[in-house]
Amino acid sequence: MNLATKPLAGLKVIELGTLIAGPFASRICAEFGAEVIKVESPDGGDPLRKWRKLYEGTSLWWFVQARNKKSLTLNLKHPEGQAILKKLIAEADILIENFRPGVLEKLGLGWDVLHALNPKLVMVRLSGFGQTGPMKDQPGFGAVGEAMGGLRYITGFEDRPPVRTGISIGDSIAALWGVIGALMALRHREVNGGQGQVVDVALYEAIFAMMESLVPEFDVFGFVRERTGNIMPGITPSSIHTSLDGKHVQIGANGDAIFKRFMLAIGRPDLADDPSLASNDGRDARRDELYGVIDRWVGSLPLDLVLSTLSSAEVPASRIYSAEDMFADPQFLAREMFLSAKLPDGKPFKMPGIVPKLSETPGSADWVGPELGEHNAQVLEALGYNTERIAALRSEGAI
Repeated sequence: MNLATKPLAGLKVIELGTLIAGPFASRICAEFGAEVIKVESPDGGDPLRKWRKLYEGTSLWWFVQARNKKSLTLNLKHPEGQAILKKLIAEADILIENFRPGVLEKLGLGWDVLHALNPKLVMVRLSGFGQTGPMKDQPGFGAVGEAMGGLRYITGFEDRPPVRTGISIGDSIAALWGVIGALMALRHREVNGGQGQVVDVALYEAIFAMMESLVPEFDVFGFVRERTGNIMPGITPSSIHTSLDGKHVQIGANGDAIFKRFMLAIGRPDLADDPSLASNDGRDARRDELYGVIDRWVGSLPLDLVLSTLSSAEVPASRIYSAEDMFADPQFLAREMFLSAKLPDGKPFKMPGIVPKLSETPGSADWVGPELGEHNAQVLEALGYNTERIAALRSEGAI
């Protein structure tokens, strides 16, 4: 794909991030055409390079999380390393960082310095608790943000301790807010004639913002939302059920017309025509009864027959997908959700596809996560450093 056709082509993004939140935000920018220069420590780089399953010593996750990025190694405690970073930032549009608040300030790279250097700069700051408040200096990973933001409290079954979701969702949601904030700041800069600004994203707030009706329900009724397992109290029926062959299916039949079709499909016209079940509040008042009916029906049939029956009745439902299920699913394949790529040694592998799908200026994955410092020469030469000076910087420990 011609990079110039991507919607963020022409934007330069500097990433001072590690692990998940900052790097995921810049990955999205890179997929849609921004030039992303990932600044890493010369001493091993981003720890994500060694997380989860490794291939030839490098994380498979790394090859996805850092795709389309350029890796530049800088020692930010070295004066020359800082000088190079300042040159990059002077011509950048966005800086994404997820250090603990105060770290950049101690390096002499706080917002006041960077804004004076480049008044058009948009600085995305992702941290556990934000840049202000009594907790701002405390370390905070995504798991802590999920706990404080309310997600962990409501996740799991009522008779057991809270559980985590299967991914680092707090970091990823914070990254999305970071990108949204950056694009809004760019809109202000480009359309309204404004200057750059700080986009301050706290992990706990990123989660808190997703908590639906939690705040007004507590404030008005004193109601504290609790763990409820697989059902959605107040929204009925919507739950996970187990088929005759021991497989699991999510059924969402909480729309009024959908519920009626569902009951007719499973041979319960009495429930389909019951006026007390015609709306959600009535169904929720009888949810235990309804879930018993659904459990018995699903449990009497193999999963394939359950799904075909629900599909014919236009009732939203899905098997609970594993990675293996996804790889064989025609919907995933039709939407190009598996991209073919090659690892550094030439071994082919699949990466997740691009989200969202843009009709005119789609994103793409053009190369996998780079080797540490792979683009040092390219980036530094673009800044005006010659071969001899680059070699000197390397020997001095600046890069």
